[in-house]
Amino acid sequence: MPDIQKGTQAPVQPKGFESYKSSVPVTWCPGCGDFSVLHAMYKAMARLNLNPKDTVIASGIGCSGRLPIFVKSYGFHGVHGRVLPLATGIKMANPSLTVMAVGGDGDGLAIGGGHFPHAARRNVDITYMMLDNSTYGLTKGQASPTSGPESSSKSFLYGTTEDNLNPIGLALAYNASFVARAFSGNMNVMIDLMVRAIQHKGFSFIHVISPCVVFNNTYPYYTSRVVPIPSDHDVKDVSKALDLWQTPGKIYTGVFHEREIKQSYAQRWETIKANAQVSGPGTMDAIFSNFV
Repeated sequence: MPDIQKGTQAPVQPKGFESYKSSVPVTWCPGCGDFSVLHAMYKAMARLNLNPKDTVIASGIGCSGRLPIFVKSYGFHGVHGRVLPLATGIKMANPSLTVMAVGGDGDGLAIGGGHFPHAARRNVDITYMMLDNSTYGLTKGQASPTSGPESSSKSFLYGTTEDNLNPIGLALAYNASFVARAFSGNMNVMIDLMVRAIQHKGFSFIHVISPCVVFNNTYPYYTSRVVPIPSDHDVKDVSKALDLWQTPGKIYTGVFHEREIKQSYAQRWETIKANAQVSGPGTMDAIFSNFV
């Protein structure tokens, strides 16, 4: 069976992170947390020496959806909420590619919320980065699934009527094989997490806190609460990971959970196809004969 995990690209000459920048001007609002995410991606790709022609970045709708056009690699800007099916299709069509999926909190937890658990349970060998600004920035600041009751913005001045979803808690509940959180205010940690996530054999999820400075500036809130996960945390212990994300007054960054996976989704498909060729009807004529 061919090796179809991440990191199977053909060797290339080492590159500096500048070589991964496209010629398209970056058009986010000044101060947006997504700038930090983009530069962390450049540096993570450079550290892994990824070949741009063997790398694909898929995205959904929203401010974060623009990210692929700023990277010198293949990219696909899909429709709202469908970044995970899109990335899954790309990976299954060509398993040798390194595939990253980028979407916002609204894209991934509202209209696209139904795709998150299935990508996790299938263990699709992609890296999914959810850039969370707790608002719908592209459509002028409505409350998103991660906007808590205490949140406020120009379009919900007096708070929201709904409790917020926690992406880390959901990823752990969905049994994702790699779960981490980064903060755009700490780019060096984010680079390390991206490298580790891309190298992970299976579905890797990074919840990236990426504040919107125009509609929902949460930098002061997070700066005073974000702390690294304790160095003695056992990433294999899901119950300990669940305790961490529920710790009052602290927002942990780092790897919450990682487990070793024997086979990814694409590898399981290869196994099924191999078994079918041995024990199945074998030819189309034999299959059609069952219906005559």
